[in-house]
Amino acid sequence: MEYIYAALLLHNAGKDITEESVSAVLSAAGTEVNESRARALVAALEDVDIEEAMATAAFAPAAAAAPVAAVAAEEAPAEEEKAEEEESGMAGLGALFG
Repeated sequence: MEYIYAALLLHNAGKDITEESVSAVLSAAGTEVNESRARALVAALEDVDIEEAMATAAFAPAAAAAPVAAVAAEEAPAEEEKAEEEESGMAGLGALFG
């Protein structure tokens, strides 16, 4: 995860994301650098538009939360109706025993 953070930090600073720069950031943070992981990260990010990826990632949780909120809103009245039915059922039993 720290490799991705290093790449995001470099991107935010407007620097090129290279093996050397990722390694430098990780070293400065006191992290032991695995050169093959740094190389793999740089290769994986070669054709990625980081701004677009971050915008998509920021939108994804909000988009996923909307259906969950809708389901919760639909379930709430059903639970209230169930509680009312239970209460009315208890009242009916009370009438039997006076």
